[in-house]
Amino acid sequence: MEILPLKIEGAFRIPLDVHHDSRGFFTRTYDEEAFTKKGLVTQWVQESHSFSAYKGTVRGLHFQTQPHAETKLVRAGLGSIFMVLLDLRKASTTFGMWESLTLSIEKPETLYAPKGLAMGMCTLADNSSLLYKMDTAYEPKSARTVRWNDPALSIPWPVENPVLSDKDKAAPLLKDFLSAEGAL
Repeated sequence: MEILPLKIEGAFRIPLDVHHDSRGFFTRTYDEEAFTKKGLVTQWVQESHSFSAYKGTVRGLHFQTQPHAETKLVRAGLGSIFMVLLDLRKASTTFGMWESLTLSIEKPETLYAPKGLAMGMCTLADNSSLLYKMDTAYEPKSARTVRWNDPALSIPWPVENPVLSDKDKAAPLLKDFLSAEGAL
């Protein structure tokens, strides 16, 4: 299993070795030994499945504050999804930076996001889903959101009129989150 660093400190892209035959495909999505060798989290306490029926659905940028910050292991279960990571760790060399990549069922990869990153997504196809493993249980009181289209971030989202939740529509700008709560 190849584990490739992204530009955000501690984040990785993991291309999956896919074996195709007449029935479909098979791939290993997690390997504890490979993760241990890289010094990555290997204890997962929750797994979630996010499904979006419509192309152009945006979720995020979501995260949890300390002490409930989460490491996430994410992959597409169906469809194609534009993913964004935003580094909110004050002590990180990549604090304030964001990075994007596309996860899809056609080219299976896993995304490893360490604690302290906000994550967002935009579906590029109808009927898209993400599968998440987390190393910390979800704690609603620690859940936070930064505005997905914050002009200061200039993220080139692949949608003009997204499908959004009320929570994501009302999310604060990054500068307002940082002034109210500080970095992670």
